[in-house]
Parts: sequence; structure tokens; C-alpha cells
Amino acid sequence: MNLTILSPEKEIFSGAVKSVKVPGSAGAFEMLENHAPIVSSLEEGEVRIIKENGSKETFRVRGGFVEMLNNEVSLLISGLE
Repeated sequence: MNLTILSPEKEIFSGAVKSVKVPGSAGAFEMLENHAPIVSSLEEGEVRIIKENGSKETFRVRGGFVEMLNNEVSLLISGLE
């Protein structure tokens, strides 16, 4: 699946990933390939991604929104900490 992370200033990340874990407003959740469509607001916290090659990357975000549709994940964040 593909992930794009955007802030008002710039594109933070774009590429293929195996999983994305986000700090949802109702609690953290993880999205894998073929996850059901979802739109959620994000709280301040950690976003963890596992890339196709298995490497992990984390970002601390100040909040925002996430959308998952047809294996395309878009994170629109207010900024990084």
C-alpha cells in the first residue's frame, strides 16, 4: 500500500509501506494492506511506519487527519514535534 504524509509546509514521506500505526482520537490503531476505508482525526502522538523492506520509521505529530481508501493512506498533519 502507498502512504503519503503531508504537513502545511512540505511532504514528509511518500512511498510503499507494509503498515501504518497512528494516534487516532479514539485510540491508536494500525492499518495494513486491504484495510477497510476509514477517515479519522489524529491526536498528538507517534506515527510508526514499516516500509516494504521491513525498516521502521517514526514521527511525532501534533495532530491531523488520516484517510485510508483502496490501499492509499493519506496523513494530513498539522506539524511534526
